[in-house]
Amino acid sequence: MEKEQGVIGSDSKHERPAGLDDTTVEGLGELSKALETIHRVRGHLYSAHQLVGGADLTLDRVVKLLRTAGHVEIADRVEHELLGRNVLPGRWTFQIMEEFDDGYYAAFQEIERDTREKLAGGRRHIYEAELKQQRRTHGMPGHEATPAEG
Repeated sequence: MEKEQGVIGSDSKHERPAGLDDTTVEGLGELSKALETIHRVRGHLYSAHQLVGGADLTLDRVVKLLRTAGHVEIADRVEHELLGRNVLPGRWTFQIMEEFDDGYYAAFQEIERDTREKLAGGRRHIYEAELKQQRRTHGMPGHEATPAEG
């Protein structure tokens, strides 16, 4: 059943624009969910970037300790073959992050934003706002529709 604009009791920035059908609202919700997943991917990539960088810096101590212990050949191998090595051909992790941010991530954000603008007047989280209205207990503390009601 199609929802009518303004009926859900939510703040106006999350209300369904007039004429927007359920399937479109659900599609916008799924696109938002996908973007949120990509935000998480970006965070994981930054974690990997920092972890790899930290491990590389730790190799300085490894080389020093192995040299001190008399394992010069092994220390040389760690220093020359591993320390400062590219994680992908021609790339350290900062380069991977820049390519991801400027390419896929930027395109995903732009397409999601453009889709919302064209289909829903730029409104975000319409699907979630309607779900909130369905699931909350109206009139119960902690279940207010907006912060102003609290």
